[in-house]
Parts: sequence; C-alpha cells; structure tokens
Amino acid sequence: MAAASFGIFDHVDRSDEPLGVLYEHRLKLVEAAEAAGFRTYHVAEHHATRLGMAPSPGIFLAAVAQRTRRIRFGPLVYLLPLYTPLRLIEEIAMLDQMSGGRFELGVGRGISPYELAYCGIDFLEAPAMYEEALEVILAGLRGGRLTHRGQHYRYLDVPIELTPVQQPHPPLWQGVTSPEGAATAARRGVNIVGTAPNTRMKEVVERYFEAWNAKTGGATPMVGIQRHVFVAETDAEATAGARVAYKTWYDSLTSLWRQFNTIPARFAESLERALTIDAAIVGSPATVRAEVERHLAATGCNYFVGRFIYGNLSYEHAARSLALWSAEVMPWFLKPSGATPLGLPRQG
Repeated sequence: MAAASFGIFDHVDRSDEPLGVLYEHRLKLVEAAEAAGFRTYHVAEHHATRLGMAPSPGIFLAAVAQRTRRIRFGPLVYLLPLYTPLRLIEEIAMLDQMSGGRFELGVGRGISPYELAYCGIDFLEAPAMYEEALEVILAGLRGGRLTHRGQHYRYLDVPIELTPVQQPHPPLWQGVTSPEGAATAARRGVNIVGTAPNTRMKEVVERYFEAWNAKTGGATPMVGIQRHVFVAETDAEATAGARVAYKTWYDSLTSLWRQFNTIPARFAESLERALTIDAAIVGSPATVRAEVERHLAATGCNYFVGRFIYGNLSYEHAARSLALWSAEVMPWFLKPSGATPLGLPRQG
C-alpha cells in the first residue's frame, strides 16, 4: 500500500448557525486538523450563493494563519478573473509572510458562468483573463519592478515592495476535470486535485504523470482526489448522519444554477448517488479505511482531500468524524516514504 498525504477542502458553505459561529467552528476544525497531522487546508471561493461564506478567501485565511502553526493552507482556488493581479500579488505575499511560508496558491478561472456574470465577467473571456493574470502574478511574486503589457492588464515599472517567504512563489494548485487539463498542469509544474470518479481520475493521473515525466521528472508532485467524508461508529450511523448534510450541500451548490433553469450535471444529487460514483466515502472507521485505500489504489493518487464539514452537518458531528478519521483511518496511510510535495521552494 502506497503512502499518502491528507488535506481538507472546505466550501465554508452556509449552515443553520449564525455566520460568526460558523467561522469560529471552521477555525476550531482547522486547529484539530493541524493537531492530527493533516498537510493542508484548502478553501473554495464562491459568490452570490450559500455555497461559499468565504467569498474573500484571503480574509478568512489570515485568521487561519494566526490560529495555526504548522498546517499549510490556501485557496482552491482564487478566481483570477475577479482580481486585479497587482492587488492579489500583495495579498499572497502578506499571507505567506504572516504564516511563515505556509501558503499554497490555488488558481482557476471559475466554473460558474453566473457567479462571473454577477461580477461583470464574461464567462467566454475568463480563460484568457486567467492565463494573463497568472502570468502577471507569478512575475510579480518574484519582486523587483513589474512591467506587463497585455490584452487585459497593463503595468509599467511598478515597484513590488511585498514578496512571499517562499521563492520564487508558493506552491501552485489547480482543480482538474480532464486528462488534457492535467497534462497542462503537469507541464507548468502545478499540483492538482480532482473530484471525478475513480475510473476517470485514473485517466487524469496517468496523463498528468506522462506529461510530468516528459517535462522534467524530479520531485514527486501532489496529485489528489477530493471526496465527501463522514465517519461514525457504524456504517448505518454514518449514512444517516451524512445523508441530509450532503443534500443540503448539493442544494447550495445548485441553487444559483437553478435560478437560470440549468444544473451542473457532473455532481451527484444524493448521498446514495455520490457513493455509487465514488464521490463520497461514508461509514465506520474500518469501512472508510478500506474505501480510502480502494480510491487511492484505483486512481494512483498520492494525496487524499476530504470534505469533512458541509451542508448542515453540525460542528460537533464533523469534529467527531474528524477525530475518528485521525485516530483510526489516517495513521494507516502515513509512512515515511510518502510523496515530496511539489513546489515547496526555498525560503526567502
């Protein structure tokens, strides 16, 4: 059995509790994850929907930086078309400095045309804006003076006073859905996470490593799968506990799409369907351990990212699930021979 690293992905989606309480519970969960030995805490960015109560990930992650000491963290992903690149360069540098070099830089263009439209961005223009913004951001993080003349952004000899601890920039991450996207990420030296079913993820991973080995080889990158997780003492208790919470999450995910009479078809509408298509792992510690091993072996991934709190799942139930995972599941996979995280560059 190959070793693996572990992370948490969090939409910070709306539950029934007050927002201030929700934020505090999330921070407590990150503290617990750090104590348990998780590598990374990843946060989504969404707008105009209950799916994302951290629409400004940097603000929330600044609190994470101050409440933790070891766990790495970052957005998965910053929606680059929504930012002024210069402003984001400064934010990334601040977060990396405030955390002592623990920031992970996830980037993307955005998957919801409705969220982008509400922010005044044409979905068809977003890919070009993303590519150009990323070019500017990576150049700016190197420090010095920034000059860029492009279609969407223009900077002339801007002095960059803030630089990150990690040079030339924090480790890069992307979410991927296709083998072609995985190959592009590999050629750029970017770590990836995917949510596709195991058979599809196997194709993604194989194409990623094919492109990675053709590019350069070198340190083993982080190649992850993301799954909804809930652990309880028995399979029946876990299924009962996760079913409504998953449906609440799904309703939040699709609410904005439904307002425009459409739906993102690649997401499972129920927990039962999610289990069928390998989108969720729910059960007793023994069941979950076996399922995690199956998912990792079937895909070839070396990084498992769990969604441990979602929908209306209470903090108490999520914390108990995380505790069972940390005590009875995760140690099974932690071995010294695990992958070396890609892009943990030299410190400042």
